[in-house]
Parts: sequence; structure tokens; C-alpha cells
Amino acid sequence: MPIVQIAGNNPLTDGRQSPTALMIQRGMIRHLEHAGNAVLAEFPLANGRRADLLCLDRKGKFTLIEIKSSIEDYKVDRKWPEYANFCDYFAFATWHGVPTEIFPDSEGLYVADAHFAELLREPAEQAMHAASRKALTLRFARLAAQRAERIARFAEANDLAFDRHAESEETD
Repeated sequence: MPIVQIAGNNPLTDGRQSPTALMIQRGMIRHLEHAGNAVLAEFPLANGRRADLLCLDRKGKFTLIEIKSSIEDYKVDRKWPEYANFCDYFAFATWHGVPTEIFPDSEGLYVADAHFAELLREPAEQAMHAASRKALTLRFARLAAQRAERIARFAEANDLAFDRHAESEETD
């Protein structure tokens, strides 16, 4: 019997988000990837916080998305100002069941469902310091590689079709 059983721990299942938050997350990821961003969900930040979505665009700029699935979720969770040092752009993402008026006018805003997201308010740019950008870029790359490897091991352990040697579809 193996000491570690990878097959019993699906790396695609998190379990911390509500079904509504997952629906918003799915629509946002689809939208952001379609726009050419690399996106990681539940990204651990150096200050101990966790970004709902962190996106890296082709120019090396970061956008942090904070998902709010209800009015109460927005009211009780006021940690979002602590994200300013970890992105060039910050925006909230919600769904049509939450009134958009509750979100500050100073921040970007998306409304999403499981298939689509609409940008209601463009996020303002607040350029990161060069050292912070380098550290975050390295952390982003390392986490993406670690997650990809975990998924590959899970797929292999469960006899799922997975080609480790497939080339990226991205073109620059």
C-alpha cells in the first residue's frame, strides 16, 4: 500500500467555494482566458491572503479578481484593500443576483455567469514595483507548474488520458 495516495485527492476539487462563487469563477476564467490571460484560481499571496483569481497578461501585468457571490459575502469580507501590492489592476466579480451599486466606484467590476463575463467598469492601473512583479511572476510560474504536475500525476494514477508531451496552444 502506498504511503501517499494521489488518486484519492483530486487536484481539481477545492471545496471552499459556494456553488454561486464557482459559477462566477468559471465564467470569469473563460472570459479572461479568451482575452489571452493565464489565470490561476485560489492564488496564495505573500501576505498570507489568497486571491480568488490572479491573471497574468501577455505584457506581464497582473489583474487580481475578488469574487463576491452575495451582499453578505461583500459586507463581511473587507480584506480586498490588502491586495493592492499584488496586482496592476484590481476588480470585483459578481453575478446578476447581487446589486452592483454596493461595489466601490473606484474599483473594476465584472458581472459573470458560468459561461460569460461582462466588464461593467474598467479597473484603474496601479503599476506594481519591479521587485514585487518579479517575485509574483516567479511565484505564478512555480505554482502553475506545480498544479500542472499534480494534475498529470492524478491523471496517470487514475488511467485518464493525458499527454505530458502535448505542446501549448498559445501563440505569441
